[in-house]
Amino acid sequence: MSTLKEDVVLNKLEKKVERMIEQLGDKSPHATGSDGIYDDMPYEWWTSGFWPGILWVLYDVKGNKRFKDAAMDWDEKLEKCFHQHPIKVDHDVGFQFLLTAVIKHEILNNEESLRIGLEAANYLAGRLNPAGGYIRAWNHDKTGWAIIDCMMNISLLFWASRVTGDPRYKHIAQIHADTTLTYGIRDDGSTSHILSFNPDTGEFIESIGGQGNAGDSAWSRGNAWALYGFANTYRHTGDMRYLDAAKRVAHHFIAALPNDFVPYWDFRLDKFENEPRDSSAAAIAASGLLEIADAVPTNEKEMYKVAALNILNSLTHNYGTWEQPDHQGILLHGTSHKPIDSNVDVSLIYGDYYYVEAIAKLNGWKKRIF
Repeated sequence: MSTLKEDVVLNKLEKKVERMIEQLGDKSPHATGSDGIYDDMPYEWWTSGFWPGILWVLYDVKGNKRFKDAAMDWDEKLEKCFHQHPIKVDHDVGFQFLLTAVIKHEILNNEESLRIGLEAANYLAGRLNPAGGYIRAWNHDKTGWAIIDCMMNISLLFWASRVTGDPRYKHIAQIHADTTLTYGIRDDGSTSHILSFNPDTGEFIESIGGQGNAGDSAWSRGNAWALYGFANTYRHTGDMRYLDAAKRVAHHFIAALPNDFVPYWDFRLDKFENEPRDSSAAAIAASGLLEIADAVPTNEKEMYKVAALNILNSLTHNYGTWEQPDHQGILLHGTSHKPIDSNVDVSLIYGDYYYVEAIAKLNGWKKRIF
């Protein structure tokens, strides 16, 4: 396999995303079809922040005004979700507004974006169940559910504490992180997707497989969310418990990878033959591993950085769409929800985002949104 040349890849990404601007237009993409064409989801759908996030990261790294212009009004579009009745957004406002309002404010010092970002943070904080110590997932009747993905969303609360000086936001984030640490990470570093609690008493009931293979399996993207999310929580708090958790999950993730460093959709399957990979899990983990590498002592850094480079090298040379100009995604072979056969073996906009983010970090990008 060729060696990863991150500056060359960044230039290829610039050209690829310029083409995507023309191809996507006003779409809010989630997954491609078999034809390589991205779908168009409602703004309240959880993935609506990732396409503008790609644009903002590349604008911050490359200074290409086309990216800024295409990303500029996405926070205002998404804010309209708060004006619906019933409100359809949920715990994923972190994904949606960190990559629109928050990054826009951080780059441009835009006061309207600051207001929108804080509106989203207030909404997320209001989802705390104090009896169980968790931020509830989704809406409707699942009032006792929390999910591993939300370890990424709580960065919105840490940001809100920083910009307002109000510690209540970070307290809520740490309450959720502590509950996830207690019930969501197993001794071997594998993770559960869904945690079920009694919403009245806060008593823990069970782990549920969700997008993983089973309640006791190890959904690879869930592992990636956890290793990255706990690394972020350490960066925001300095509490070594969170860094230790991130490392434990990272060790499980790295040890379970197949030969090409891109995981199958779940690490615990009866057989792997003919099972799909998940390039999005690989991209998320790679970016998270770079965060861990930044956090650990010098004599540990190389282990995590090499693991990230191995993943990114494979994604670049084996999963990229560089020679497919009509394909609207960046990475092939993502898996969204295998148990219900939804968006299997496709490009996923969040896989594309975290790949871009990781490549940007390798090229010196220091701004941290999550």
